[in-house]
Amino acid sequence: MDNTRILVTGGAGFLGSHLCERLLAQGREVLCVDNFFTGRRANVGHLLTDPRFELLRHDVTFPLYVEVDEIYNLACPASPVHYQHDPVQTTKTSVHGAINMLGLAKRTKAKILQASTSEVYGDPGVHPQPESYWGNVNPIGPRSCYDEGKRCAETLFFDYHRQHRLRIKVIRIFNTYGPRMHPNDGRVVSNFIIQALTGQPLTLFGDGLQTRSFCYVDDLIDAMIRTMDTPDAFTGPVNLGNPDEFSMLELAREIVDITGSRSEIVFRPLPADDPKQRRPETSLAREALGWQATTPLRAGLVKTIDYFDTLLSRSGGDAGRQATG
Repeated sequence: MDNTRILVTGGAGFLGSHLCERLLAQGREVLCVDNFFTGRRANVGHLLTDPRFELLRHDVTFPLYVEVDEIYNLACPASPVHYQHDPVQTTKTSVHGAINMLGLAKRTKAKILQASTSEVYGDPGVHPQPESYWGNVNPIGPRSCYDEGKRCAETLFFDYHRQHRLRIKVIRIFNTYGPRMHPNDGRVVSNFIIQALTGQPLTLFGDGLQTRSFCYVDDLIDAMIRTMDTPDAFTGPVNLGNPDEFSMLELAREIVDITGSRSEIVFRPLPADDPKQRRPETSLAREALGWQATTPLRAGLVKTIDYFDTLLSRSGGDAGRQATG
């Protein structure tokens, strides 16, 4: 039995709930903290009977006084629909949240991991994106609250590491998908799946030829834990994602094929500052973590589609109407 007590902020969200589940399976004690802006109690409902699991409603923009050995800082809305809803609060969550969690790590001497994002690369001028690339980010655009908030959080982590010798880990998460994605998050995978399952047109922005790399959630959680368990000398940042690249049009056609949907594919104008391509350079993850994504896109999509199909059946289609309307 591992008595390590671990704090997961944003623990009731998509990634956080899977992380809590995996840590409990390893015998750890888990304190899950979430303000339930995008996280959902239902994501961790099945964990509430585990005596090693504790759920606390809390906003990380305020200090938290607990005793822990490790901190996974995942708290922040991660989709444009949600982080643009209240952009000032999004920046506060990234920046104040990082300061509060780093302060907690400093006091408790805990090891702390920051869930950063591929968005720190902006609309990249280098492809694929290595960790050494500094990015091409618009500091005053509609996505800046998230992009620059996460960049500032990385700065804080490395300054605390240099100034206070904190044991830090920074991961840059590329597009991840799977069960428990929020049905109204506006992300391309969840949007396409719900549109296909409800017979609505699949909405592509631009010409549909912009590309993304999609990592299945189980692979990502494995990499996240491996990063936390690396020697203290390894801080990152490290790219975590699947280097296989697909266009939005390819993704749409794959989802239509799996669901057997008769939905049409329609095109809309491209949103401001939307990156044209995004693919991680993952050699550092292979070398430092002994990790690479292994789940093929179609296999992961089948599991994700099953999840949303069940969710829509339970809600009578309400989730689909909210997500697409």
